[in-house]
Amino acid sequence: MDLSTVFSLQDKVALITGASKGIGYGIAEIFAAAGAKVIISSRKQEALDEKAEQLKRKGYEVTGIACNVGNMDELPPLVEKSVAKYGQIDILVNNAASNPVFGPVHETSLEAFDKIMDVNVKAPFELTRLCFPHLRKSASASVINISSIGGLSPETGLGIYSVSKAALISLTKVYAKEWGDAKIRVNAICPGLIQTKFSEALWTNDKIMGMIMKQLAIKRAGTADEIGAMALFLASQASSYTTGAILTADGGFTI
Repeated sequence: MDLSTVFSLQDKVALITGASKGIGYGIAEIFAAAGAKVIISSRKQEALDEKAEQLKRKGYEVTGIACNVGNMDELPPLVEKSVAKYGQIDILVNNAASNPVFGPVHETSLEAFDKIMDVNVKAPFELTRLCFPHLRKSASASVINISSIGGLSPETGLGIYSVSKAALISLTKVYAKEWGDAKIRVNAICPGLIQTKFSEALWTNDKIMGMIMKQLAIKRAGTADEIGAMALFLASQASSYTTGAILTADGGFTI
């Protein structure tokens, strides 16, 4: 077996949402290093252009396409522009997420509920569906949903966010089961505490960090690169017999 090709994404095109920072950017950099042509997407084109330029300076093929995934009308143009640029989509990473509230679930407004569900569940459902005609043409299509350990067991202060991530896990399994015949693999990653801007409310709170550390086998926060490496496994032929899997990267929090 030639291990240099097992994890290669050469000649593959990957579309990654929420990719101008944090976990999404970490995944984008690793995919590009593995040989993929990468489309990074988030809401602001200026931020995407800056990040794409950083990766291009390393010799990678990266394009930024702005899209607010919470607006369903912006999803078809994202797919159309991606295909117009590279002619195909082989890998889709649904990473973009929203959590505008932190606190008791009964204090979550209906407006916040709708925003969380639109970005965290409805957008992955619709974007994955829109990519189907292109994914089915690929010799090794892979969809990777970034869920959360909150989707396995609700996290304190993150009630509806946890609900949305549980729904994303179920959606992952539904697509995996239905799209096996189309040779499209669909899997999910459930990160634990990853030190990014998105989770700043947690890792900057000494009380919360103290409680988390007591439950971790590996007593530190994770990094975006560590999620990116797991995503590479799921995107590559290394996981060619893996679909419907829900993988944790949480330092042992859910043991």
